[in-house]
Amino acid sequence: MPKPDFARTDLSLLADRDLRFLIENFPTTGRSYEEIADLIHRLPTRLESLLNSEFLFNKIYDQRQLILGISPFLFFNVLLRRSLFDKRILGDRSVINYLANLLSLFVKTDRLYRVQRHDEHTSQYLTDMAMEAQNVDSRRQFLVYAHIGNYSLYTTGIFPQSIEYRHRYKNRPVSTQFYIDFGSEYYQRASAHQMARQYELDEVFFRLSIMFEVYKDALNHLSKQYLGFS
Repeated sequence: MPKPDFARTDLSLLADRDLRFLIENFPTTGRSYEEIADLIHRLPTRLESLLNSEFLFNKIYDQRQLILGISPFLFFNVLLRRSLFDKRILGDRSVINYLANLLSLFVKTDRLYRVQRHDEHTSQYLTDMAMEAQNVDSRRQFLVYAHIGNYSLYTTGIFPQSIEYRHRYKNRPVSTQFYIDFGSEYYQRASAHQMARQYELDEVFFRLSIMFEVYKDALNHLSKQYLGFS
């Protein structure tokens, strides 16, 4: 059974063009591409330092309106790290990589409304997703649990104004706090599911459950400050 597309917590999603971008902007003179590439691969901590660096953030942010030639995963990884730094939040590496991948997936709206990439059925309502989780097999249940958490965090983090607008002016009963409570609860359920251990997501989901609002605030900052959503 293939691993779900959201189940990524490391830097293996960095594409060749990402590594080339990093190498071309590596702040070290007198080294060849081959030497720098070897250094990055041999020293994962150096790669982490690079992703956290001021110069890389500036390079990406200053040219965000242009076609950078990097993957959405690298783009969101760097901006998320910066947002956590701005908010004085010590983020977990696995959670950061997980969320950077999630953002790169949900940029495509059709993926946001599907539990799995190729699902024919779409849903925009948390209650419908929760009802589905009660009547499916164990694997699908895990995927639905995870998707409820992911959907809730993405929506409250990147587009919080849309929830409040519908709640205040469209008489929708669902508030931001409802999304927060639902997302935290279902991340907790996902973390306790046997498949979370199989995909090494139990700790990631547990952290997202207990720190849901912390990461939501970081995504709010990223959305407003660096993506220009108001």
